[in-house]
Amino acid sequence: MQVMAVPPTYVDLGKPARDVFTKGYGFGLIKLDLKTKSENGLEFTSTGSANTETSKVAGTLETKYKWAEHGLTFTEKWNTDNTLGTEITLEDQLTKGLKLTFDSSFSPNTGKKSGKIKTGYKREHINVGCDVDYDINGTAVHGAVVVGYEGWLAGYQMTFEAGKNRVTQSNFAVGYKTDEFQLHTNVNDGTEFGGSIYQKVNDQLETAVNLAWTAGNSNTRFGIAAKYQIDSDAAFSAKVNNSSLVGLGYTQTLKPGIKLTLSALLDGKNINAGGHKLGLGLEFEA
Repeated sequence: MQVMAVPPTYVDLGKPARDVFTKGYGFGLIKLDLKTKSENGLEFTSTGSANTETSKVAGTLETKYKWAEHGLTFTEKWNTDNTLGTEITLEDQLTKGLKLTFDSSFSPNTGKKSGKIKTGYKREHINVGCDVDYDINGTAVHGAVVVGYEGWLAGYQMTFEAGKNRVTQSNFAVGYKTDEFQLHTNVNDGTEFGGSIYQKVNDQLETAVNLAWTAGNSNTRFGIAAKYQIDSDAAFSAKVNNSSLVGLGYTQTLKPGIKLTLSALLDGKNINAGGHKLGLGLEFEA
């Protein structure tokens, strides 16, 4: 058994369990993804989706260029809300494990501008991040730290808003991680409690359980999920929660670079009443 020496970032704590619950599903959406990469390393990613209930269409376009020898990554983004974004990342240059990101966005329609300076540093047993967010609402500082030792993980995340001159978010997390098993618990702002368990049963089967509750509320929310890799080209996913909502997903690689995803969300309490959601996704990669 090997334990990762460098712990994950705070937002990635419990990620394996979340992935079992979220990947392979696209309820109520018809989605198309296209990824291409040119010979000089320029990557193009475009996505489009249509909501089957509201008929709203949304899309994004992203170009990314990596200048590997200098540790630089340049990213340009655009979406159908007409928001333009630019991101420049410098990694492992000033010192190994240090990542600096300069992120800006601009909306020509409204004139709204925002910017972020993100810093992250990781090495054995520790992963630290600090982001400074500038926008029309003022300046906010987001900080997070995760420490790990022999599979045990502990993290803290906070947000300080300069305009309010106070900490507006304070989250804690504790967990344990191995290659096949992961336990994650968290407390957000002292009122939201959550936990998840991830288990890789074998090379084909992954399972996850999550639960959450709010202080002062007796209702506990929980769900179970599983993903079964049928073969190298096909996978089946299923999940159910305490509200009797059942999610089903099937992913099939039609040919190299072409992937089809079918999904359905069923209301177990009202099977005959209708209102179930279906999803279709196509992903092309060249």
